[in-house]
Amino acid sequence: MAVYGLPLLASAQLAVAAESARVTLDSMEVVEQRETYKVERTKVATKTDTPLRNIPQSISVVTDEQIRDQDMQSMADVVRYVPGVQMAQGEGHRDAPILRGNTSTADFFVDGMRDDVQYLRDLYNVDRVEILKGPSGMIFGRGASGGLINRVTKQANWADGHELGLTYGSWQNRRMTGDFNQGVNENVAVRLTALFEDSESFRDDVELERWAINPTATFRLSDATSIEVGYEHFDDDRTVDRGVPSFNGEPLKLDESTFIGSPDDSYATAKVDALNARISHDFSDNVTLVNQTRFADYEKFYQNVFPSAYLGNDQIRLAAYNNATDRKNLINQTDLTIETSALGMNHTFLVGGELSRQVTENYRQSGSFPGGNIVTLPNTRVTGPVTFAQSATDADNRSVAKTAAIYLQDQIELNSQWELILGARYDKVKIDLDNYRNGQELSSSDDLVSPRAGLIYKPLDDLSFYVSYSKAYVPRAGEQLAGLSATTESLDPEEFENREVGVKWDINERLAATAAVYRLDRTNVAITDPNDNTRSILVDGQRVDGFELSLTGNLTDAWQITGGYAYQDSEIKTPGGNNGNHIAQVPRNSVSLWNRYSFNAQWGVGLGAVYQNAVYASADNAVELPSFTRVDAAVYYTVNPDLRLQLNVENLLDEEYYASAHSNNNILPGSPRAFGVSANMSF
Repeated sequence: MAVYGLPLLASAQLAVAAESARVTLDSMEVVEQRETYKVERTKVATKTDTPLRNIPQSISVVTDEQIRDQDMQSMADVVRYVPGVQMAQGEGHRDAPILRGNTSTADFFVDGMRDDVQYLRDLYNVDRVEILKGPSGMIFGRGASGGLINRVTKQANWADGHELGLTYGSWQNRRMTGDFNQGVNENVAVRLTALFEDSESFRDDVELERWAINPTATFRLSDATSIEVGYEHFDDDRTVDRGVPSFNGEPLKLDESTFIGSPDDSYATAKVDALNARISHDFSDNVTLVNQTRFADYEKFYQNVFPSAYLGNDQIRLAAYNNATDRKNLINQTDLTIETSALGMNHTFLVGGELSRQVTENYRQSGSFPGGNIVTLPNTRVTGPVTFAQSATDADNRSVAKTAAIYLQDQIELNSQWELILGARYDKVKIDLDNYRNGQELSSSDDLVSPRAGLIYKPLDDLSFYVSYSKAYVPRAGEQLAGLSATTESLDPEEFENREVGVKWDINERLAATAAVYRLDRTNVAITDPNDNTRSILVDGQRVDGFELSLTGNLTDAWQITGGYAYQDSEIKTPGGNNGNHIAQVPRNSVSLWNRYSFNAQWGVGLGAVYQNAVYASADNAVELPSFTRVDAAVYYTVNPDLRLQLNVENLLDEEYYASAHSNNNILPGSPRAFGVSANMSF
């Protein structure tokens, strides 16, 4: 559920997405969903259709049915029950997942294509969400340092069906989604997904309005060739809320609804226009060529007035700034997959390439307070004007990032029990940045080689043990392509190395368990040279030693579960005052478990709980967010095959907790108990 409370209907989905069995109850035919939380196969980690148990990497897949049952609308909702992943505050205007201790605002993909601008994504057009854990540079190139999140969107198909979802929840949460799919003839199918939301929040004067539309079409040119095309427009306008400051090492105690700053001067707008095309051709049963193109135009602006410190004596100091980012991405990928036998072994070869061009313009202004930037409790609002102008250090630049990449991968079936995966990717990444503020022209060029290796042992067909190694890089301009400076342009990129040992067990056809032990190191972090402040040097950054356990699927025909446990021992290794500290917002222990139980074909309930150890708000470990346990619940009622009603309750026990932070003085309270009802209609 979104931070704006409880708009309680997840994106409507077509019945073709789940296997179903028809049963009769009281002379009324209803549909009983089966095998909805467990996923057998994916392409996200290898670009080939591979069983999850044959992939030597931790992967979590959040399915359509889980999205619907928990009423998810945001990335924060998606990762809540995923072991080893947290969501930082993102300053109230962007997704910022923490994947194995590495925070990212850019490691997002749509159908395997980069979607890296900072904004808050929705799930209205999503069929499932795939979360890869650990560096994934061999498949996805730069970034993907601690992992990544890939949204698989709904595409037009020949299973005719239309759905409409209506939601009303606490704090005037209003949401409507639509999903309309139609086969025009045996060779053409069209689909339209759409969204409108107008919601408020438990936080005072915090509002959200967003709408989106995503038409797609599929053309079956022959039995061997198909084309998918789509266009998305997404528009999001919201109040930016950065929470409360801290005092004496903990969040300042205020009413959970209290907004600090100026809601009228704190807002974000995001507009996305994206065109996608995919052509697939089967030369034979064993040889397939796929080419994908994505052009995306992003316009993002955010402005915020927020608490920067609690000064004591009921006084809070405020700060302000705004930032505008325009980006145009043009990306093309080509993948050739060949299944063959050689030297008595089965091989699945992948040969691929990627070309991309990303043009980014970034402009920032600092805020000032002519009437003073101190507010005294109980007043928390600015009383005078807030003005914005460029300071001597504010960004005003344009960057052009060009990437040319080639990658090779071989999935080798050595025999019935042993499999080997070997792969490597070469990226030529060139970034040119014009700093309009000081006239500097900066440039960096990196030759990145991202290897991957994994060995799988299967003593039984449904049980696999694996060991793997992978590496990824972040160029010196940073994941948002705007961080290049005269002292860093010649430095090597940051490196991320992951070593992992794991086991995957399909307990039966409908229940799967996984476990993994890993070490993830971040190196080549740039800091100012302590002996020469005009230079930067590269040092070790951080280390996370972790263990993850997950269980997903059906315990019985009526009982579905998903959840897990994560242990993360994190350490900052950068020289200086934070050396040896824990990484911000990475809990040592976290546990989650969601249950859905169907009493019969009409009635069902859901119950889930999330526990998280205390975490630190920032790297200095000066402010601690206390541990918490949050319980969620739901009730489901299927009126008939065409109408389903749902009640969700967020934070059932009304736990007081802090959901996330951006710094020691930007800490966001979690939502109190919230209710929502939704109706999902098919026709």
